[in-house]
Amino acid sequence: MASSQAIVAGGCFWCTEAVFNDVAGVSRVESGYIGGHVADPTYKQVCTGVTGHAEAVRVTFDPDAVSLADIYDMFMGTHDPTQLNRQGNDVGTQYRSAIFPLDDAQRAEAEAAIARWNEENPGRKAVTTIEGPATWYPAEDYHQGYWYGEGQRNPYCLAVIPPKLMKLRKSFAEKVKS
Repeated sequence: MASSQAIVAGGCFWCTEAVFNDVAGVSRVESGYIGGHVADPTYKQVCTGVTGHAEAVRVTFDPDAVSLADIYDMFMGTHDPTQLNRQGNDVGTQYRSAIFPLDDAQRAEAEAAIARWNEENPGRKAVTTIEGPATWYPAEDYHQGYWYGEGQRNPYCLAVIPPKLMKLRKSFAEKVKS
């Protein structure tokens, strides 16, 4: 099985991780930090908003099962890309909507995904940025797989993640794990 990676930031990484863990062809989703100016940041540092990092996920996927275009379309379709530096009650640059392409082909695909979203949502405009190159820092172990552990007892996650999963299942039903 071939594998590719994509890095996206769409607010709380617990929420974005939960979405991509339900996508067929995705073998791994890792929460982490990217796009800042502090080496090896901690969650506590990133939460202050002063490091410049975004909470993000690195998605490892089989491009024969799910395309990069699909990954980016699911990303755009399961969070609100019109919110500048926030997702719901999460406010700050660490919660920005951003795509961090790993090469020029991914950058072109990110531009196309944002253009598709804007075309399909007249009267709304995505503020999703395309950033990088940037260094990826994995989040602390307790953040990994959060939804399937602690998250299902966390009131914040219970309020935010199920609607995102419903969007995924409604709009991308053929791409969801059975």
